[in-house]
Amino acid sequence: MFDQSPPPEPRGIHDHHLTVPELTLRGMTLGALITVVFTSSNVYLGLKVGLTFSSSIPAAVISMAVLSFFARSNILENNMVQTQASAAGTLSAVILVLPAIIMIGYWNGFHFWQTMLICIAGGALGVIFSIPLRRTMVINSDLPYPEGVAAAEILIAGRQEEGTKEGEGGAKDILFGGIVAAAVSFCTAGLHLLTDKASIWISSGKAIFQLPFGFSLALISAGYLIGLTAGLAMLIGVALAWGCFVPYLTSQLPAAAADAGGHLADIATQVWNGRVRFIGAGTLAIAALWTLITLLRPLIEGVKLSFKAISDSAHGATIERTDQDMSMKSLLALSAVLLLVLAATFYSFVREAPIPDLMAWGLVLFAVVMVFLIGFFIAAACGYMAGLIGSSNSPVSGIGVIAIIVISLLLVLADGALGIFASPAGKQFGMALAIFITTAVVSVAAISNDNLQDLKTGYLVGATPKNQQIALLVGCVVGASIIAPTLSLLYQAYGFAGAPLPRPGIDADAMLSAPQATLMMTVTKGIFGHNLDWNMLLAGIVVGVCVIIADQALGLFKSSVRISALAVGLGIYLPPSVTAAIIVGSLLNLAVKRGLKAKNAEQTGSEHNKKGVLIASGFIVGESLMGVVIAIAVLVSLSMGHGESPFGMEGLLAGMFGANAGAVVTGLSVLVFVGICAVFYKKST
Repeated sequence: MFDQSPPPEPRGIHDHHLTVPELTLRGMTLGALITVVFTSSNVYLGLKVGLTFSSSIPAAVISMAVLSFFARSNILENNMVQTQASAAGTLSAVILVLPAIIMIGYWNGFHFWQTMLICIAGGALGVIFSIPLRRTMVINSDLPYPEGVAAAEILIAGRQEEGTKEGEGGAKDILFGGIVAAAVSFCTAGLHLLTDKASIWISSGKAIFQLPFGFSLALISAGYLIGLTAGLAMLIGVALAWGCFVPYLTSQLPAAAADAGGHLADIATQVWNGRVRFIGAGTLAIAALWTLITLLRPLIEGVKLSFKAISDSAHGATIERTDQDMSMKSLLALSAVLLLVLAATFYSFVREAPIPDLMAWGLVLFAVVMVFLIGFFIAAACGYMAGLIGSSNSPVSGIGVIAIIVISLLLVLADGALGIFASPAGKQFGMALAIFITTAVVSVAAISNDNLQDLKTGYLVGATPKNQQIALLVGCVVGASIIAPTLSLLYQAYGFAGAPLPRPGIDADAMLSAPQATLMMTVTKGIFGHNLDWNMLLAGIVVGVCVIIADQALGLFKSSVRISALAVGLGIYLPPSVTAAIIVGSLLNLAVKRGLKAKNAEQTGSEHNKKGVLIASGFIVGESLMGVVIAIAVLVSLSMGHGESPFGMEGLLAGMFGANAGAVVTGLSVLVFVGICAVFYKKST
């Protein structure tokens, strides 16, 4: 399934004795600013559709354009900026879990200090846990690391073309994509002149089928970046979900429930959300477990090599600059500090429950052990997945599902002797604790997922790994400080589907779906309520096993076509409009590649393919930032006593087109969508 050609050779600054500005104050300041902006963007995008994006590539281009105005700027300093800012694309993955605490009614808002500290501690552990994997997975591996290699190519090309020529051109491409996507997003979420999804519903007897369409430019870009093979695997997942599982399950409904006339969408969506998504979760779980199994041997070898190198350095052995990790003393000291931070944070969470101190400290100890133990193995799995398909596409949420199942089951089993969760309030506390612990585990997974990608970029450009690790730690602190305020802002403005309303009068259609957090809530409720639909999870595991067997068989026959169980699982459990848009983006990737091949111009093709990646990154950033801007406008409007749709033109459309207003909006959305895809293709080829 993946490109297994020999890894690219390092082409940056590899003089081990060269001293140039690398980890600088100006670079860290710029990285912090980019981190704040992209973290806000990712939190919004993740709550809306359950996906986040990697900010490494746009951060690399922006750093080249900005640092060109400063003396002695260089490729290594640029790389440190993108390393720090990349935390924005990964640590924000906690929104896949944390909103579930509000959904179960335990919190009525996001607690700033608890949220920030759990993100910082988990993220920093992700950096530490991935350090021993660097040599095995980055240097001595043929894993493609698509985003890491792309970021390195952009940095290298930008410095080879007379200063910042490439950086300025790349910044213009990102700006173009950002403006177009922001305008479309404003017309969609602000003016309501466009829609971001549409569906055709078909019934055959009691069986209900859906043909979904998605018009989000951010999701089109995500599909473009993952490529055709992963997109087709997601298509298999969509076909299984909406062509097999949903129709079959709806056909089994009682006649009274199925006879709903024009409410086919409601019936099918309830079946998918309540049952079929668990099939996707089971598929993701077994796919992640398979990844861990395949990683076991290289993981052990990598840990041995890395600890040997760290030990040699501690005993005075000379380690080349481009092979220096953080020292053993620093790692142990930081680990001790993080252990204390985790213990204090968990205790502040647990002490809110009316339980004895001894029992509270027992739960704190359990939580800390879970984060350290599960976190280390998950760091290996996520690092490997990032190497295969990139940070943006790694199913961190699937890892979260595994973690929350394990943690919830252990808490329920332990409660047989403790009796803490017997009452309704105790059960709610137990569910909240499981979600909070999983938030820390997901932070570990997200940053380890990103760290190895960044280390690949650094390896190719000749960076010092130790400095990159420090930069990412700084990025974790900055990113974590903005996550809680952004979550609170979006919750108050839009509300979350399935959560208590933050205020009366919330528009249900405008609520953020937070699909992964909803799944986490459902899993936790099912385990603590002893009514989890294990049959659906087992069915998903069977699907995953079948896909893994098929993929391995294709590998044995040396087939160029491979099937990712991870991507199939995503296709089953992500909203169909999301996967539909991603699939279209992957097909657009194929069209661009064929267009470049037809030109038969290798250098031009390489340049324009890079241009397509930058425009796609701009689409993601533009749509996400506009979502945050509209959220602020909604809150300002409400605070002034006005409505929650300050720019909406629904009334005008209804007056002009009456009952046909919806059809007009859908038709206009299709035209705009097709036109932008055509422009994207032309500019990329």
